[in-house]
Amino acid sequence: MAERGRVLACGLALGWLADQLLGDPRHGHPVAGFGRLAAALEKRCYADSRVRGAAFWTVAVGGAAGVGVLAQRVVRHHPALGVLTTAAATWAVLGGRSLARESEAIAAHLVADDLPAARDRVRNLVSRDPESLDADGVARAALESVAENSSDAVVAPLFWGAVAGVPGLLGYRAINTLDAMVGYRNDRYRHFGWAAAKLDDLANGIPARIAGALAAVAAPLVGGRPADAVRAIREQSGKHPSPNGGVVEAAFAGALGVTVGGRNSYDGVEEDRGELGFGPKPGPSDLVRANRLAFAVSAGALGVAVVAVALRDARSSLTGCSGISEVLRPLTPVPEEVAPRSRVPLPEEVAPRSRVPLPEEVALRPSRRARTSANGSSPR
Repeated sequence: MAERGRVLACGLALGWLADQLLGDPRHGHPVAGFGRLAAALEKRCYADSRVRGAAFWTVAVGGAAGVGVLAQRVVRHHPALGVLTTAAATWAVLGGRSLARESEAIAAHLVADDLPAARDRVRNLVSRDPESLDADGVARAALESVAENSSDAVVAPLFWGAVAGVPGLLGYRAINTLDAMVGYRNDRYRHFGWAAAKLDDLANGIPARIAGALAAVAAPLVGGRPADAVRAIREQSGKHPSPNGGVVEAAFAGALGVTVGGRNSYDGVEEDRGELGFGPKPGPSDLVRANRLAFAVSAGALGVAVVAVALRDARSSLTGCSGISEVLRPLTPVPEEVAPRSRVPLPEEVAPRSRVPLPEEVALRPSRRARTSANGSSPR
């Protein structure tokens, strides 16, 4: 692996480890700071228009990605600083450990039969109305959030980090944050948030499929069967209104052997998200299993990202200009050895063909040494 690839792979791994050990910073979170800046920008440029919404998205995401480009350029000649910069960006954009903490807290409240506390805590994970949820509804909401955010907050950042380094990490987190802010189909954001919602779907297309595949592979770790996860993805993911959320939620439901989805209430508006999975409704113990599955998906995503970086470097070494020049160097003449291209001489420029001298004429020619001594220099 080339040095650039090693820096990126080590930075992603170190940032992932920091997230698992530390979780999100409780104060001064960079993503929260970006959200405040984006909210201020929205106030200045909001209009019920797709064009204004697209311009808002471009400025916000471009600014975040631009910070990543600048940071990466500053440290490009310092591998150690490059690793630390990538690690810091990775830690800032991942949310795996904090997601697990919220889910564990909700499960603990449900086990203690403290439904009001569980409802209050689930507000941190979902935007649906929690007051109408019973204990099963709270458990289902938390599990669905664990599934979807395992893709959005872990797999997708690592994927885009592997693809585009620090700019990819920061740019993706900006995309996902803007979708959470304005990507709603209500009266205010139906047009202004259209670009944010569509581009978030695009950015999460591949990562969601990776997350679904990893959940299926890891199903035996939580007592499930990969075949059930694959079946749920194929047969049921299309029922979900999100082209990406349905894949991940179906995969988790199939792997865990539970049923999620159904009708949810958002600001008093009912929405049917379809039922995903084949088992009973989830309970508190299923949240614990979902966290184990999410950790396996997270670790698998890190492995996929590191392998992707290594394969990209290997491909570059084979097909890049530097690799080709090294292979062809022995066969390529240096510039001064390349003879100038000859042109076809004009008829009047063609010298008359010399004839072979007769034997008696050879004796009359001065020798090479005689000519040298006669004019003091070697013949040209």
